Amino acid sequence: MPVLRSRLSPEGAGFKTNAEAMGEKLAAVRSAEETVRANSAAKKDKFDARGQLLPRERVARLVDRDAPFLEIAPLAGLKMHDDDGGRGASGGGSIIGIGTVCGKRVVVSANDSAIKGGTVAPMGLKKALRAQEIALANRLPMIHLVESGGANLLYQAEIFVDGGRSFANQARLSAAGLPQIAVVHGSSTAGGAYLPGLSDYVVLVRKKSKIFLAGPPLVKAAIGEDADEEELGGADLHGEVTGLGEYVAEDDGQALAYAREIMDKLNWDEVVPGADAPEPVYSREELMGVVPADERTPYDVKDVIARIVDGSDFLEFKARYGAETVCGHARIGGRLVGLIGNNGPIQPQGSTKAGQFIQLCDQSDTPLVFLQNTTGYMVGSRAERDGAIKHGSKMIQAVANARVPKITIVLGGSYGAGNYGMCGRGFDPRFIFAWPTARTAVMGGAQAAKVMEIITRAKNERAGVETDEDSLAQMSEMIRTSLDDQSQPLFATARLWDDGIIDPRDTRAVLIETLSICADGDARALKPNTFGVARL
Repeated sequence: MPVLRSRLSPEGAGFKTNAEAMGEKLAAVRSAEETVRANSAAKKDKFDARGQLLPRERVARLVDRDAPFLEIAPLAGLKMHDDDGGRGASGGGSIIGIGTVCGKRVVVSANDSAIKGGTVAPMGLKKALRAQEIALANRLPMIHLVESGGANLLYQAEIFVDGGRSFANQARLSAAGLPQIAVVHGSSTAGGAYLPGLSDYVVLVRKKSKIFLAGPPLVKAAIGEDADEEELGGADLHGEVTGLGEYVAEDDGQALAYAREIMDKLNWDEVVPGADAPEPVYSREELMGVVPADERTPYDVKDVIARIVDGSDFLEFKARYGAETVCGHARIGGRLVGLIGNNGPIQPQGSTKAGQFIQLCDQSDTPLVFLQNTTGYMVGSRAERDGAIKHGSKMIQAVANARVPKITIVLGGSYGAGNYGMCGRGFDPRFIFAWPTARTAVMGGAQAAKVMEIITRAKNERAGVETDEDSLAQMSEMIRTSLDDQSQPLFATARLWDDGIIDPRDTRAVLIETLSICADGDARALKPNTFGVARL
């Protein structure tokens, strides 16, 4: 395939300005993530005194050393509900990611009990549901590291109903033939007791695990019985009497060793390292300066492609037709992919090209990678006469119905229906990550403000009312500011519109890992049944 020739000049002043701006945005993201980690690590002395490992130490002890760990939604719920972005920042109250355990890829879901006892807020629940969705779509086992105070009752109305979905998902994962291991490090009570109850293998920790439907106060209030936590649901009870637990460990370290042993003994596919693939011709460091500091300045998505695909080889599809939409074939980490990127709004011709290309990739079982940076579908009389609605709809239909794995990277703008046609969250990409320069909204703040200004003037004219220019200006500024704030990447990632904000330089590595996850999952033969493994 032809090697892309990049016109990006790393020595130019513009590049350095762009790289500095990207660095500042990336630093803000990393600072927010570090705040969550610091909030958890601050409880180390308390955990040490109890003879426990911190939640992130548990994850590190569980997964294979030096193997990739792809963390999902580390900033879920940022500045929402009880997360203030500072000392109250919790990352959704959990640590979720994809890693390898004894050479086998798994989804890890760990309660971050060092922050607010691991209690679950609404976005924490959505993060947990996303983990189950990833496990099912990619046919991966799940390992739960459990220690939680349960649902945050202040937000029960936003948690209770959908919380049942997590238990239904557990039953369906088991029925699909996907093993689930629960390591109960501490409390897993009330509704949370069903998490280990619905798992296929349960590891308990003596004097630490607590699994019961009702604690001592409620038991006393309900039936007048005096009972302590160990009697109601300790590890000895569930290991010796009820049979809820299969393995009883003396401490966190041994419990995690049991989990590793279980994975080691499961007849499950091990991750096979991919063949060596040629690196791109251009340095990944240059991805820091591709996106202009001013988001209104265009750039060529092929400059991104040249820095993420093997050998910078890219066979462009219909290069002269609908050129604002870039389609083509390449390899990433040795795997064939179809790439679709934006160099501006999606014109009707771009819609037809992309729709055809998506169908061709689906026909040849070639995964699709979407590189989003668009203001949306083109508007105006010419676009309408050229069939913008008809052709845009066909592109959206193709995206929605393509059976191959779809992975989306939001580089810049993800506006309007362009978010849909370029496989945004609503179209169920297997994975969707964002750069620090990402913007997701129905439209830009300035455009929204102008639209409302025009509508307001027209409404006043029809009513014969004079427009108050000061009030109109205040309204326009409020709308512009609000939409611009809501399109920011930290706002989006807090709401799980993406699976996390990545360093642009890690884009190729993230794509290699996620493409491998998808390929292995699609090739894996499961042994489903109709009920899941019953705990008898």
